[in-house]
Amino acid sequence: MTKLSDLGPPVPGKLHGGQRIDEHLHFYNCPYCGQRVDQRDLRQVFWHEQPNHEPLEPEPEAKVIEFPKRKKKSPPA
Repeated sequence: MTKLSDLGPPVPGKLHGGQRIDEHLHFYNCPYCGQRVDQRDLRQVFWHEQPNHEPLEPEPEAKVIEFPKRKKKSPPA
């Protein structure tokens, strides 16, 4: 099964005119395989335009590691 990362680095699309749209409107369901497609990533759009394609394999999302904030040290008195 093909992963999105197998298609190379992200290829961001650009908004040409018009107003910004809500986040959910950037996605559509592929009519062939039913997978959600983010129209802002042209790799996904081109992949889902191929006839007889398979769905892309889901990949774990990057996780942000949060570190505890350091307490500010007060200067010596």
